[in-house]
Amino acid sequence: MKVSQIGLISKKLTNLDNQFPVQDMLVKTGQISQFSSGVYAYGHIPYLVKKNITNIISSVLSKYGCSELSLPLLQPESIWIESGRLKKYVDDDVMFRCLTEKGNYCLAPTAEEAIVKYAGSRLISYKNLPVTYFQIGEKFRNEIRTRGFLLRGKSFDMMDAYSFGRNQDDLDKEYDRMKKAYLEIFEQLGLNVQPVGADSGNIGGNKSEEFMCVSKIGEDNILFDHTTGKAFNSELLERTDYKEYLKNVYGIENTDSLEVKKAVELGHIFQLGDKYTKAMNATYIDENGHPKNYIMGCYGIGVSRTLAMVYENSLVKNSQDNFGGISLPINIVPYTLYIIPKMDDIDKTTKAQAIYNLLIENGVQLLYDDRTELSIGAKLKDSKVVGTPYVAVFGKTLDQGFVTVENNKTGEKFDMTLEQLVANFTELEKYRKNNYTLENIIKKNSDYIDYNTEQIEATQKHCK
Repeated sequence: MKVSQIGLISKKLTNLDNQFPVQDMLVKTGQISQFSSGVYAYGHIPYLVKKNITNIISSVLSKYGCSELSLPLLQPESIWIESGRLKKYVDDDVMFRCLTEKGNYCLAPTAEEAIVKYAGSRLISYKNLPVTYFQIGEKFRNEIRTRGFLLRGKSFDMMDAYSFGRNQDDLDKEYDRMKKAYLEIFEQLGLNVQPVGADSGNIGGNKSEEFMCVSKIGEDNILFDHTTGKAFNSELLERTDYKEYLKNVYGIENTDSLEVKKAVELGHIFQLGDKYTKAMNATYIDENGHPKNYIMGCYGIGVSRTLAMVYENSLVKNSQDNFGGISLPINIVPYTLYIIPKMDDIDKTTKAQAIYNLLIENGVQLLYDDRTELSIGAKLKDSKVVGTPYVAVFGKTLDQGFVTVENNKTGEKFDMTLEQLVANFTELEKYRKNNYTLENIIKKNSDYIDYNTEQIEATQKHCK
């Protein structure tokens, strides 16, 4: 991809937000755009990163046997009246509504009502159960206090899943499976996330856990009990029966010596029981031919806020401990290499373009800075803000037969011939989904790859 095509704004970055510097940088460089409070557009690279995150979520949940679908974003208010939740959502001014002469609708803030209607028409018998559905898409909530750019908005991407079972045993098993799936998802995303006990809020149900990423930018306080190794959100202390609840549900008996940490909530899972299916008269036929309400669980991951957390965790600080750039995780970054050609040198530009074309042919995802109005220094600064792990300048060193590839996170540099560069990044592309880095490739192949004649000839052919 040519850098001139991705809408990147090249500018000096000063006075970045102290708490959320990376997201502030994304706004100032045009990578995300704010339309109004809590409403954002995603530019080319953040959109692709978000897409890679959703691909990991979808892949893991599919591996665990969950069925992906898509429910309507525009929902009739009648189903919310049926569940008994419409009045509270309207009174709390959470819901965006569409009132028409032919009926009233809302933009989905969540989808328990819609999934109950969907499931009720196809999960007729106990033989169809248990099953878990999930979707990944946009949700809408009229947040009074938006926060942290993408961390809390009025419009946001979310994975929401819903399990349907015959009894509490089905629910317990699926709840534990989803908990395991969540931990696998966040591990693949490189986020240190821990499940903690939480209040169920407006969603309801008897038990819930949040998936918290410990971070100084968090607004939640989580409390760790070193005796049991378990943790919970401090909001549980607001329950009148908190001591009994913590003892019965989490085995925590002493709350006098808990460790407090700041954290960001990225996911939440709930045991709903028959809260919605009973209210909406959603039933299946059991083994004895009798109708029974489904026993439900629901499970959510905030995709937008996960994206924000991935970006904030990818901050690279300079020698003055200030913002120096970002280096996104190798397995989800859209582009692994940023090529900067010396645009005023025809020979070097021709070779850079040739290598770019060859890498594209070999399936390597990379950026080529074709902008003519900027200096190499300005382009180097831009290479630090798009998240690519590596940058290579096609300049003076070409006269000596090599280019220098720099790791944008560590500053480590590698001198490579053009043949070595092509071979290294071609192999990196094959294995980076497994978190292989360029350094892994180099070490694996004992001081660069044993290049074959075909690779050398192909590279030389492209550079002529």
